[in-house]
Amino acid sequence: MKAAIFREVGKPLTIEDVEIGEMRANEVRIRVAASGLCHSDYHIIAGDIPCPVPVLLGHEASGIVEAVGENVQHFRPGDRVVSCLSGYCGECGECQTGHSNRCDNKPIRPAIAGEARITAKGEPIYQLGELGGFAEEMLVDARSLVKLPDAMPLDLAALLGCAVLTGVGAATNRVNIRAGESVAVIGCGGVGLNAIQGAKLAGAGRIIAIDLNPAKLELARQFGATEVIHGSAEAAEEVLELTGGGVDFAFEVVGLPATIRQAVTMLRKGGTAVLVGVTKFGTDLAMPAGPFIQKEINVVGSLLGSVPFQIAIPRLADLYLQGALKLEPLVSQKIALEDINRGYDQLAAGEIARSIITFDT
Repeated sequence: MKAAIFREVGKPLTIEDVEIGEMRANEVRIRVAASGLCHSDYHIIAGDIPCPVPVLLGHEASGIVEAVGENVQHFRPGDRVVSCLSGYCGECGECQTGHSNRCDNKPIRPAIAGEARITAKGEPIYQLGELGGFAEEMLVDARSLVKLPDAMPLDLAALLGCAVLTGVGAATNRVNIRAGESVAVIGCGGVGLNAIQGAKLAGAGRIIAIDLNPAKLELARQFGATEVIHGSAEAAEEVLELTGGGVDFAFEVVGLPATIRQAVTMLRKGGTAVLVGVTKFGTDLAMPAGPFIQKEINVVGSLLGSVPFQIAIPRLADLYLQGALKLEPLVSQKIALEDINRGYDQLAAGEIARSIITFDT
């Protein structure tokens, strides 16, 4: 089968013929229908986050089950599914207390001879998050999948596995936004736009979108932003002036120290900053400590929607089918696997919200 393989920082992904391993008892083989280009994968391509190579990236994927292992009980051939990085063991303390997104013992299959599920001419290929959605087929642990309603379009469903889950979940699960409260979202890419619509679903009365790209700010209005601010060094001061003292919640969806500091600065007294954006490996953050005490502000992180994906994704699909969740405007373009490098160049330039690779199924 064809797959896009990442081999070296600074070099484009290569489209290669790879072999898929023999299915094991807990695995599911999927014919991939669509796979989103997520900024988390780009961090690896850019060298911001270390990762074994060669690696098959892609974690935001949907498809149709082709076969299941003998121990798999909840899936069968023909099922429509979506993958998530949040595979889980189901047995650790985090899983047992409803936090499988923070699982201590996620399924891991090292890319070594005899263990790798994907190979290229005998060479072991690592699968990011045990997935590897930038390929025509996936062979994954059943605990990394969730079933979709039959009416859910597979191209849009791919986005539920990361961008929508992460953004909407940060606003609806990690914090308790009460009706009428104010929200700011820094970064209006795929995840940020979903934080905006998550805040709207939660009942926020005022939602301020902040981004450098005017087109993304206009898109933010479609998702529920009531006001927009062009991203600059003065963005926090603009929010403070606009709101007369700051917002109740600020979602940082960029992953830079400067924007994290802005998120904290634009809070009202007692406000909460929610850090969602993935930071470069080893990033340190320095900022004045006084406001944390004097303003009694809070800073929290949110990982993959702060909720078990196997519960959240079906709910998100239902919200879409009921007309309460926007997905179509997230898709900037649909591309072929061979166009993946162009898609990531556009993502890095901040030109688009989401590109989706589509496959014949």
